[in-house]
Amino acid sequence: MRPKTPDATEQPDMFRETLEAILDPRHALLELARWIDWGRIEAVCGETFVPDVGRPGLPTRLMAGLHILKHVRGLSDEGVTEGWVENGYWQAFCGERFFQHEAPFDRSSLTRWRQRMGAERLEVLLAETLRIAVESGAAKPLEMERVTVDTTVQTKAVAHPTDGHLMLRAVERLGALARQHGVTLRQSFARVARCARQEASRLLYSRGHKQGLRHLRKLRTYLGRLIRDIGRKIAGDPALEAAFATPLERAQRIRDQQPGDANKLYAFHAPEVECIGKGKARTRYEFGVKTSIATTNARCAGGQFVLGALSLPGNPYDGHSLAPQIDQIERLLARPIQRAYVDRGYRGHGVCRDGLDVIVTHTRGITSPTVRREMRRRNAIEPVIGHMKEDGLLERNHLAGPEGDAINAILCAAGHNLRLLEAWFRALFALLILIALHGRRPSSALTQSAA
Repeated sequence: MRPKTPDATEQPDMFRETLEAILDPRHALLELARWIDWGRIEAVCGETFVPDVGRPGLPTRLMAGLHILKHVRGLSDEGVTEGWVENGYWQAFCGERFFQHEAPFDRSSLTRWRQRMGAERLEVLLAETLRIAVESGAAKPLEMERVTVDTTVQTKAVAHPTDGHLMLRAVERLGALARQHGVTLRQSFARVARCARQEASRLLYSRGHKQGLRHLRKLRTYLGRLIRDIGRKIAGDPALEAAFATPLERAQRIRDQQPGDANKLYAFHAPEVECIGKGKARTRYEFGVKTSIATTNARCAGGQFVLGALSLPGNPYDGHSLAPQIDQIERLLARPIQRAYVDRGYRGHGVCRDGLDVIVTHTRGITSPTVRREMRRRNAIEPVIGHMKEDGLLERNHLAGPEGDAINAILCAAGHNLRLLEAWFRALFALLILIALHGRRPSSALTQSAA
């Protein structure tokens, strides 16, 4: 059922003060809440609910506000749940009138709401940040039409996928599943597999390389025996065969894969993880999904805003990701893009559209001083990606599946923009205070210091 709409004519509580009366109205979060069009978000997210069936869902403003706070502050689901109970500004941002001592939701409520919305509907949060940036003066419409596009790796929260670790994890998962379903095993191999993995890790990168390989062969033998034992015990039972089908298939893949194989399985619980090499000296390979990021080419008054974020399963060639990224930007901005600046990894992209110029870096023969200046700004997207990984949650994504990768990319982009808008509103309040103290418009030096 659709969430209940709060009653705007509700009578005040005689024994409690409202949050509006207690909190500082100049706080950047409260100013941001006044700018956000919650009705637009409610209209898009409310499409997933069936009217007059089931229990009413949690308010859309509450759930959307929690995800905004999570990605603005770079917190986990548990962290934002605990912080909401302690912080009155967070509660006011999410639409509460009075301070709540207990949360009306739990950690799993955020997971279920994300799965219900999906990545397509959550794009409304990113579109809303771009609208606020334009209407508040933090960015100009013309600055939104000249973009920089690049790709990065959205890493997954998985351990480094060595052969010994993957086989030990498969042994442990199969043993736990057998205990859960009451399947009696001849031997669980849990203790001997841990010892073999420990010895392999100790010997492989020292003088005992051959002895380490011997322990890996033992691990592979233990896993094969466990797979065959479970297969014999569940044969003829359709319910158990269905329960063990996916774990056994993944365990068999881990047992059979060799170092030079393609399409390897890098995490037992996350088969969507891919091994991607971006040519970094400090990190030769990263494990996750390739993600396309688009930002404004120029640094706007409020900072460099993210205009689009798109996860790219299958590790496609960068040039093939340009057209979907341009489509997403135009969908969110509701206006066409004039210029897109990309690096040399996009050569041969094949994107040809009326009114769109795709400029690859280090292109010779460009005479326009404006284009040459904007082309030199292409590298400015790198610190934006760094901030999304360091301050946001683009690094070590914990959301499950390819859909979780797409959702996390969108929310990380919205969180980055909202951090910029929060700083922009703080600067505006500081400027207003300076104007009030001086009784006139301050000098350029004071204006720069406030910004």
